[in-house]
Amino acid sequence: MSAWIEMISDEDAGPELAEMLDLARTPHGTVDNVMRVHSLRPNTMKGHVTLYRAALHDDTNTIPMWLQETISSYVSILNDCPYSLANHWKNAAHLIGDTEKATKVEQALRAHRPEDAFQGAELEMLKYAYKLTTKPGDMQQQDVQNLRDFGLDDGQILEVNQIVGYFNYVNRLLNGLGVTTSGDTIGFYK
Repeated sequence: MSAWIEMISDEDAGPELAEMLDLARTPHGTVDNVMRVHSLRPNTMKGHVTLYRAALHDDTNTIPMWLQETISSYVSILNDCPYSLANHWKNAAHLIGDTEKATKVEQALRAHRPEDAFQGAELEMLKYAYKLTTKPGDMQQQDVQNLRDFGLDDGQILEVNQIVGYFNYVNRLLNGLGVTTSGDTIGFYK
């Protein structure tokens, strides 16, 4: 079983669900369990696909894709979400393109010590991700100003915020419904 609730197969999908499953297809031509778990409510699948693609796979985002995936992975580590971590760390490591560097980054993130692999604006983004994930009620205007002080513009700050917010949402969706990667193709890139 890939989740604790029913997930409808392509073969059993009615017209509305079939349309949403087509919208949710990956570059591999499959529908990952993270989206299929919405099959009983196609409207939430549509919203989820739209939010995911806007937060992480939109051409107008200016934060480098490898760093978007790294932030995603860090939030997933903080939330103990093996599903998102498996997919997004694979993407991050692929995009980093250097096995030694990727190993160093992964070790730093898993140890909750991003400062061991990052500095400057990249480190500040990961600090923001940590605080927003673990202490959201403690966020202050200074947390945003810190990102500005390291050269991020407000659009980039919004990008980081949306990635962190999205992964806090999806990690809870996945963990709360027991969704696994069973049957999925891990990672976005072929």
